[in-house]
Amino acid sequence: MSEGRKPKNPATHIGNHKLDPATLMMGYGYDPSLSEGSLKAPIFHTSTFVFEKAADGKHFFEGITGKRPGGTDGLVYARFNNPNQEMLEDRLALWEDAEEALVFSSGMTAISILLLSFARPGDVILMSGPLYAATETIIMKILSQFGIGHVDFPAGATREEIDAAMEKAKTLADEQGGSVAMIYLESPGNPTNALVDVQAVDAARKAMLPDTPIAIDNTFLGPLWSRPQDHGADISVYSLTKYAGGHSDLVAGGLTGKKALLDKVRPMRNTLGGICDANTAWMLMRSLETLELRMSRAGENAEKVCKFLRSHDKVDRVAYLGFLEEGTRQRDIYDRHDLGAGSTFSLYLKGGEAEAFRFLDALQIAKLAVSLGGTETLASAPAAMTHLSVPDERRKQLDITDSLVRISIGIERPEDLIADFSNALDAV
Repeated sequence: MSEGRKPKNPATHIGNHKLDPATLMMGYGYDPSLSEGSLKAPIFHTSTFVFEKAADGKHFFEGITGKRPGGTDGLVYARFNNPNQEMLEDRLALWEDAEEALVFSSGMTAISILLLSFARPGDVILMSGPLYAATETIIMKILSQFGIGHVDFPAGATREEIDAAMEKAKTLADEQGGSVAMIYLESPGNPTNALVDVQAVDAARKAMLPDTPIAIDNTFLGPLWSRPQDHGADISVYSLTKYAGGHSDLVAGGLTGKKALLDKVRPMRNTLGGICDANTAWMLMRSLETLELRMSRAGENAEKVCKFLRSHDKVDRVAYLGFLEEGTRQRDIYDRHDLGAGSTFSLYLKGGEAEAFRFLDALQIAKLAVSLGGTETLASAPAAMTHLSVPDERRKQLDITDSLVRISIGIERPEDLIADFSNALDAV
């Protein structure tokens, strides 16, 4: 939050005891005495803010325009900042112990503005695959129109494969007269749950591209089950629509990470817009209070449901992180990086699109809808829906088959979900 409007005691410790983010979500960054004693922060529905003096307006705008680095020290205009948005950013940063956070009107707005803040014509983006289809569209189809290239490597790549991809990206950037602007990862990958070895990417980066930032989409497991900034990432990317929002009733995005890097993103957000509005920020603050409870319950449910699905004779396999085999590279990455298997996974049915559609159409409790991380269970067919824009050959390469059903488990009773899936499999 802007200087001069912080609560009297935004404590993160009691003595030497560090408070958990789940506890701090109840009020961190908010001082009731500044809002008539209201226990919860009001929603600040206003487009602009009154300056006490003309000099204050000048001082605040010096921060907005970048004449003074680091952002503004006061409230100016709702395209730049808002009390609800600032409180939300303060709390979001706590989950990964990040230096800074920025919030946006959607996850794709966050990703787009992030990439536009760092990439210039001639530059190259090194990316893991798969990425969310819209992210791939930005990098491979939109930024390419402005002379920005890309090189990708599979999510489970070894250090040697990562080195080779990095060298290829460096060569391409040299040929185009640019640099490798960003390393963009997604782990687990959407929708296959393939994991990226962030530590290996960071080690390769330090050896070959020490000035290139690493950003990673942490939506599937973060912030409860994965903290990629502990393993070398500089920026975590979130669709806050998902687990952070958690009720399928809002759309928002966020970045957390190093202040020096996010200070480069803030001016682009100020200019293009795309900031999270006051009402959505207020709803997200409410949702963050129960994030740990919701994600924990959904994770417990997912483990029970996946154990049932795994043994069904109409199921080919279940891409659930809790089933990764000992001794495999993916299990090694999981053990080093992650704190839980999550509640979103992919079910590969025996058959093809027809079988997937029959399964989806027969569901009664689980809802046939895209998105994930809500209180309700959702199921969709990525090859025919969210990843339909991905070329057929790339979908095949990434193992996004016609029989794949992506499932996000909610907080319903697990026995009821198992009954629903059992009935739907009978229809296949």
